[in-house]
Amino acid sequence: MKKGISAYGLGATLYMPATRHDIVDTIVTGKIVGLRSLVICLEDAVTEQDLAAAMENLKGMLVALSKEKQCHSLIGWPLIFIRPRNEKIGQQLVDEYDLSAVDGFVLPKFTLASLADWSAVLANTHLHWMPTLETEDVFDVNAMQELVAALETHECRDKIIALRIGGNDLMNCVSLRRSREFTLYDGPMGYVIKMLVAVFGPKGFALTAPVCEHIDDHRLLEKELALDVAHGLVGKTAIHPNQIGIIQKALMVSSLDHEDALRINNSSKAVFKAGGAMCEPATHRRWAQSILDRVHYFGVAQAPSPAAASPSMQAQHG
Repeated sequence: MKKGISAYGLGATLYMPATRHDIVDTIVTGKIVGLRSLVICLEDAVTEQDLAAAMENLKGMLVALSKEKQCHSLIGWPLIFIRPRNEKIGQQLVDEYDLSAVDGFVLPKFTLASLADWSAVLANTHLHWMPTLETEDVFDVNAMQELVAALETHECRDKIIALRIGGNDLMNCVSLRRSREFTLYDGPMGYVIKMLVAVFGPKGFALTAPVCEHIDDHRLLEKELALDVAHGLVGKTAIHPNQIGIIQKALMVSSLDHEDALRINNSSKAVFKAGGAMCEPATHRRWAQSILDRVHYFGVAQAPSPAAASPSMQAQHG
């Protein structure tokens, strides 16, 4: 994988339709605070009648970004990805567009059947892959086991930053839309996410979490983020800038987990007690490394000060 690109570095990945005219300014000026990764979308976010205009707009954006890249430092730029509509559009982008400022493609509706086509499209490029799992066969554990077996030994393996879980498309497969009251984990997607983690995680593939489409319900987003982190997902799709800070705050590591990870990585003991829990380096070392990777990108969350405790808690301890 290209040095410096890590699944943990994605953070909140903001999707923007390629019909927008402010994307270059957003990237170059850094006007969205905390933006670490951005997807310029030519797929579901663009209607068929707007596709030609979106393609033309994208071509101009990429020329402008290439010029900016040559003239200025890229420090502070987010990772930039394009989500082609399909393999044909992907090939057109590779053949006709300046992709020098682009880090990779998000591959829509990715399946074992499309692996060969995408491999042919991207074979001679610098582009990294983020395949999106969002088709009916994602519900089939056997199909996912076949896919991970193919990816594990494929020449594209080192180009895959993460696999993205397409929650809205998967919910559409079962004629559902996410609830306004419950997280994705409270419905069929709870099974899907758990299964995907169990299938892809042991093979070293990172997975990112689906979008929370209820943009203004930050309580629901925070509740879902806690479950994303508990399932080992490394980032989350965002569709509005006001979700970015919330997502990346949730990806910070607690001071207790950070301390445990350091102890586990540095201990010569087979098992020991820390913070009231058993630590066993032989079984916890991979977890510890993932915690330290998150700390590198998101930092350590400070524990609430005693002064921030609620009045009821203060009364209990008064």
